[in-house]
Amino acid sequence: MSRRWRWLSRLGVGLVLLGGLLGLAGWGAEAQAGDGLQVVATTNIVADAVRNVVGEAGTVVALMGPGVDPHLYQASQGDVRRLAGADIIFSNGLQLEGRLGDVLARMARRVPTYAVTELLPVEELLAAEGFGGAYDPHVWFDVRLWMKAVERIRDALVEVDPERAPIYQANARAYLETLAELDAWVRERLAQIPPQRRVLVTAHDAFGYLGRAYGLEVVGLQGISTDAEYGLADVIQLVDLLVERQIGAVFVETSVSGRGIRALIEGAAARGHQVALGGELFSDALGAGGTAAGTYVGMIRHNVETILAALGPEGPGGSSQGGI
Repeated sequence: MSRRWRWLSRLGVGLVLLGGLLGLAGWGAEAQAGDGLQVVATTNIVADAVRNVVGEAGTVVALMGPGVDPHLYQASQGDVRRLAGADIIFSNGLQLEGRLGDVLARMARRVPTYAVTELLPVEELLAAEGFGGAYDPHVWFDVRLWMKAVERIRDALVEVDPERAPIYQANARAYLETLAELDAWVRERLAQIPPQRRVLVTAHDAFGYLGRAYGLEVVGLQGISTDAEYGLADVIQLVDLLVERQIGAVFVETSVSGRGIRALIEGAAARGHQVALGGELFSDALGAGGTAAGTYVGMIRHNVETILAALGPEGPGGSSQGGI
């Protein structure tokens, strides 16, 4: 074998190996161009909004799947690789992804990184009591406020990928129309709950924006973050509220342990007041893909119908005689 042939052979093997490594890592320029924009979102709620704006112009990956609590989530090595290989990163912000904060800050030095809530008017945010001036991050439960987050997603995509701006703008316009219809539907459905029964008791205080937007009093066993612990005193205080207000139903959440809610039901029963489990609500994560609650619109519809079934005139919460 000639020296020249051996050199060409080695070069060919080297190029094949290099090409394979680049392909595995997702860094191949041709693969990137063919697949469109590569987007990574933290939660599947944020990812769903981004997908509706990106459409067929790119690929969107969520770090967190169904049933995952973003307050407690810690990035894996695989997550870091996904973030590093993205063209653009979206988070919820407002400290929802508390333990991912440092990772996202580091990524922002090399990858365009946006919090979908970062430009929301401060006067429209709910203060988080006991969290040193922080704001409640669960803004998606006010559909009108989430529409502004979608507009932020649209503008960020246009900024990073101006060539596809018409696609992002058209997709966002269509999705915003869908969300406007959803907001009107939520108002119509929840308006059917009698005034004296409009008390929503849940595992943690994730539904404040829902309550403010649609006229419900919301009480959570834990604060806005599941990273905060609740104690016996919190359970006793909430049992007192259930008994005094004759609240007939409480709700568990898909991403939060139901132990506290069971303690409330048992505590009220010991006081002679029967409280029903009103159903399971999605709070910090969507349902599994392909299910009714696997999209933002489907999740909101599921929650509203579950709340109405429990607190409406025909539900277990219908025994309530208390007032607000």
